[in-house]
Formats: sequence, C-alpha cells, structure tokens
Amino acid sequence: MDGILIIDKPAGWTSHDVVARLRRLLREKRIGHTGTLDPFATGVLVLLVGRATRLAQFLSGAEKEYEATIRLGYATDTGDLTGEPRGPVAEVPSALVGPGVEAALATLRGEIEQVPPMYSAKKVGGKKLYELARRGEEIERKAVRVNVREFEILREGAGEDWLRHNADGTCDLRTRVVCSAGTYVRALAESVGAALGTGAHLAALRRTRAGEFRLGRAVTPEELQARTEAGEEFLIPPEAALPHLPAQHLTAEAAGRVRHGAAVRAEAPAVWGEGAHVALLDERGALLAVAIYDAAAGLLRPRVTLAAEK
Repeated sequence: MDGILIIDKPAGWTSHDVVARLRRLLREKRIGHTGTLDPFATGVLVLLVGRATRLAQFLSGAEKEYEATIRLGYATDTGDLTGEPRGPVAEVPSALVGPGVEAALATLRGEIEQVPPMYSAKKVGGKKLYELARRGEEIERKAVRVNVREFEILREGAGEDWLRHNADGTCDLRTRVVCSAGTYVRALAESVGAALGTGAHLAALRRTRAGEFRLGRAVTPEELQARTEAGEEFLIPPEAALPHLPAQHLTAEAAGRVRHGAAVRAEAPAVWGEGAHVALLDERGALLAVAIYDAAAGLLRPRVTLAAEK
C-alpha cells in the first residue's frame, strides 16, 4: 500500500491523531504527514503511505494556502482562540474601513521576518516551544524569514460587508493567505491587530491547499473509512506528489536497473543543472525513484527508490 492521502482534518484533532487513526484503519504503520496543522485548525493534511513516506523531504517545504478569520478586539497568550485573553476586550476603532485594513495587510506581504510563537511546535534546544510555554517558560527566539505571497480580505459580497461585528464587541475579519512553509498565520493575525491599533488573535484557520493538493481532493476520516469498507480505491499515486520535478520515462531495461539502485543515462542533460532532482518513471508512468543528476558522468543516480525489486 503505497501512495498519498489528502485528509480534511477535523477541528480538535492533532495531526498525530489523524496519523494514528489511519494507521489503525489501514493497518499500515508507515504513514506520515508532510506538515502539521494546529488542533483547532481544519483542512488539507497531506499524508504519505507505505514507501511513499520516502518522498516527505520533497513535500515538506511546499507553499500553503489558508482561509483565516482574524478576531479584532483582544489578543490571547497563544495567538489563537484556544488561549487566555490578554486583558479586556478593547473597543475596535469605529473608523476602521477597508482602505485601513488593506494597508495593514499590505505591510505583511512579501518577504518578512517572524518570531516563532511560544505556543508552536518549533524545537529550540531539542524542546518544543509549546512544552516550555505550558510550564510558564518563555525563551528568546530568533526571527525567521518567510514569504507571504498573497494576503487579502475575503469579502462576503460585492459591497463593504467585510467585517462581522460580534456581541462581545469584537470584529471578525476573514482573510486569504498564500505563504511559504513555516509561516505562522497566528503571528500574521497579531501583526494585523498591531497595525490597526488593537489586540487580535486567530479565531479560525482552514488550510485549503498544500503544494499541489487542494481541499477539493480531501476526504474526512469518516469518508475514508466508508471508502475502505466499500473496497473503493482511495490512494493517490506517488508520482502525483512531484509535478514540480523534471521527469524521465525509462525503458523496461532501464527500469530494472533503477529497481536495483543502479544509475541510468540522462536523456536531457542540457536542461538540468548539477545535482538536480529528477523523477524516474516506468513505461506506465509510475514513479520508480527520485534521482540526482550527475552532470560530469551524464547519469541519473537514484537517491530515493520507491519501486520494489522484481
């Protein structure tokens, strides 16, 4: 059982919860995800199954897309709705209008630096930051450079109905974010609040895309169980994970060599640079391996092999 699963992660589940559930359901120990989602968040979680887990290194840095609801009025100690409020609800400026919010979002587009939140899974000195935070510890963190390619308001309609006012005096701003791996959307929410002169936190987060995989291809754990019990096909083939890599189709003879880990002659060396990763496909288009191009020898040397020996 080798391939890719796109799960629509439910709220309240950790990414590890999803992996554990699927290991039991599919009776397969070799399952891993390519990028965590916070427990309160929902949406696209890419899982690799069987030998496809060897492809994780090529997917973990994929661009992500989110729908994020930013709540204006107060900050929390975690930066999201699961945390404790930092002070009372502040009155959101009544003059808050579209141009002001647009300007705040504009300052956060492009390459920016973020300090990882204490309530995050990032490891410092071998310890996850959230483990330290739960013990009441706070340590210095180095800023990391991330790329926020798109950050825009999600309007409900064609008019100015873009802010939802809540009974407690807060306002909700729905946004769309396209960003590099490692971007903390909760930190973006806090930065938007700071730019608008009010506290803010992330009230909802839904990942709609991870790399090439969109929400439309995702299934819930319950839907996957129903498909499994019905005997339906549910795995996406491993080669679907690597459309960003150049590929070379192999003859039956060359495919046999790759299955045993041997190098093969590169057919289009002029378009590849030294050390380029190239997907090696059999005559049917199935992924056999990911190779590294050796320019001096004109060879593709398998680095990660998926195909079983025959």
